Amino acid sequence: MADQPDARRFIPLGIAVLTVSDTRRIEDDRSGDTLSQRLTEAGHRLAARAIVPDEIPAIRVQVEAWLRDPAVDVVITTGGTGFTGRDVTPESLEPLFEKRMDGFSAVFHRISYDKIGTSTLQSRATAGVAQATYVFVLPGSPGACRDAWDGILAQQLDYRHRPCNFVEIMPRLDEHLRRGASITT
Repeated sequence: MADQPDARRFIPLGIAVLTVSDTRRIEDDRSGDTLSQRLTEAGHRLAARAIVPDEIPAIRVQVEAWLRDPAVDVVITTGGTGFTGRDVTPESLEPLFEKRMDGFSAVFHRISYDKIGTSTLQSRATAGVAQATYVFVLPGSPGACRDAWDGILAQQLDYRHRPCNFVEIMPRLDEHLRRGASITT
């Protein structure tokens, strides 16, 4: 089976990029630029891009709007994953997760450790599924965005990646919601 050519074709996804920062503007948002460039070079569509301040309501309102948007398959945030009082991105988004993706954080930290050593502990990178949409919460540095994209997301958001990938299970991400509806009716 490994000798057979893979007949799968690339499936472009709509990916929204949110920068969480009190100081960045689109003109100087290097992390947002890094993600936008990498995802479009991979063949995906930049479905939306925004910058919001480090405030739970602002973060949540923007991401919830994208979760309702049928053009958005994936949300990637950058910023607000540290330990300071203004770092609230995980607190903003984890309550929206129907399913947590603990493996994402583990793999991200493994990749990051090879680059920055124990300083990776200062990130609370996380991910999950909310309303049948993947949500990835990354640190605010361009290097961390590169590491997450190059080391994890580029492969997992590519339908051709074997042995498995996030794209092939996308049609089933809302099964628990449908199953729950059929049980109660």
